[in-house]
Amino acid sequence: MRYLGTLLLIGLVVYCVIDIVRSEDDERLGVHPALWVLLVVLFPLIGGVVWLAVSRTRRAGRAPRQAAGPVASGPVAPDDDPEFLWRLEQERRRREGRGTDDEPRDSTGPAPS
Repeated sequence: MRYLGTLLLIGLVVYCVIDIVRSEDDERLGVHPALWVLLVVLFPLIGGVVWLAVSRTRRAGRAPRQAAGPVASGPVAPDDDPEFLWRLEQERRRREGRGTDDEPRDSTGPAPS
């Protein structure tokens, strides 16, 4: 418990440095990443909080524009894909011993002998 604050501060610095290195130019407000890293290392608490506030604000402002972009067309999951379901049905019919082109049996009619 004695070093908890120090460990949290080191964790904040490490997280911020990694986040700065992986960030895009607009998230850094056009400032070179080395300057952000220097700010976070020299002034860990203030620099880390400023970096988190600036980067999160920029990311939040950019998110709605990305969501309004083109939406991927087509099925999201296999059970949404009609072709997949058709192939699954054909496989089930083949396992039952019927041909793949057979129509489904009517449950009320007589069963074939």
